Amino acid sequence: MKIAILIEGRTEKAFKPFLINFLKGYLEGRMPNLDFVPQDGGLPKNEKLKRVVEYLLSGRLAADRVIGLTDVYTGSQPPLFIDAADAKEKMNTWVGNNPNFFPHTALHDFEAWLLPYWEKIQKLAKSNRVRPGQNPELVNHHNPPAYRIKEVFETGGCHRSYSKTIDGPRILRGENLLISINECSEFKAFVNRIIVLSGGTPIQ
Repeated sequence: MKIAILIEGRTEKAFKPFLINFLKGYLEGRMPNLDFVPQDGGLPKNEKLKRVVEYLLSGRLAADRVIGLTDVYTGSQPPLFIDAADAKEKMNTWVGNNPNFFPHTALHDFEAWLLPYWEKIQKLAKSNRVRPGQNPELVNHHNPPAYRIKEVFETGGCHRSYSKTIDGPRILRGENLLISINECSEFKAFVNRIIVLSGGTPIQ
């Protein structure tokens, strides 16, 4: 099984080894080939997304399935998506309800899935800033998790800003992804999609 995963950029690509390491424990003998395909800052829209998906599903090196993973908060004004359901519905519509395409979201951005490791963030940023809320996927749409983590680093004792590609992996290193999966329903849905497509049993 080969699964192409459309992602927004380098941050999600840096997440790939942690996801693979986690999935190996659930998919022994069934581990798919995961091909992360960065889209340089945002997934395509409308006909362009359809063309990208159809390209990934065709040809000699074709994927069996394609997953589209987008942030709900894209920074565009007016907002491109109202919520996770709206984002998934629009992506499905753009692609033409292709049965081999599966839309997924991060609420409101990828960094929401890092918030469950707040003690690690505090340690790296040298900060005692209080965690923003108990549900990572309900953190304010107009001040999303990436902004919150950036602020913690910039006001903390580390005296530098948050780097998505450097600090994202540092936060995840040595941590159990199941902690974030159990706190973030959209993350769980994304991981379970890969597990089920690979013939495994979803995480409850």
